[in-house]
Amino acid sequence: MTIIASLLRNAELPDSPTARLDAELLLAAALGKPRSFLHTWPERIVSSEAAHTFAEYLKRRLSGEPVAYILGQQGFWKLDLDVAPHTLIPRPETEMLVEAALELVPGFAPVSLLDLGTGSGAIALALANERPVWNVTAVDRVPEAVALAERNRKRLHLDNVRVLESHWFSALEGQRFDLIISNPPYISSNDPHLAQGDVRFEPSSALVAGSDGLDDLREIIAQSIHYLNSDGWLLLEHGYDQGAAVRELLVKQGFERVKTRRDLGDHERITFGHLPC
Repeated sequence: MTIIASLLRNAELPDSPTARLDAELLLAAALGKPRSFLHTWPERIVSSEAAHTFAEYLKRRLSGEPVAYILGQQGFWKLDLDVAPHTLIPRPETEMLVEAALELVPGFAPVSLLDLGTGSGAIALALANERPVWNVTAVDRVPEAVALAERNRKRLHLDNVRVLESHWFSALEGQRFDLIISNPPYISSNDPHLAQGDVRFEPSSALVAGSDGLDDLREIIAQSIHYLNSDGWLLLEHGYDQGAAVRELLVKQGFERVKTRRDLGDHERITFGHLPC
């Protein structure tokens, strides 16, 4: 028999920058308890079944598999979302898009929002949860991602969201929105980070966008003016070194009030622009 404190003390994840957090998340899941339970009851004896499950989780993490894929869940904004290997893992920096959208359209007036490349549905569902009067459309070209986002929508009981299969705007002919928001692929095809860390397990189609990482951003910006209402906003996440290029693309398409915000690492991370009347 062994106790919680001993299992955590002996858990070895040398290649993880968040080894302690990873071990706590995996052990809490194996026990079916919140992380706070581990700190409240460190001397609690762990059953052989839970210890075996924890050991299997550790093996998978040692191979590099992300914790979110092992557990099938990831927190984003105020929500716990189901995740799967055919979608990106929602990341904290993407919450900047949610914050910016809420700031740009304050109050609770009805708004039509489009989330392009929704993946697990993270951005769309977070905003739908914050603004129940908004009409939210979430699209993805991958059928498995559409099914996952729809499953999250149903579980969270967000009836102001519709989830569609669409390659960017392909299924949205004739529709217009007050806000268009996207965290598209923006990594260049020769980026060495693709062979490192968690991204090794994530789908390349959700990461890579041509030789300079801007192919999908170019397409979205060029097409968005045909789907945005005048006085609408386009909000985009991008790579740390792409801010200037994205601002230039927006200005060339006639967007005004173009601004870029930096993430907690002081990298340019999201850029947005306003389509004038």
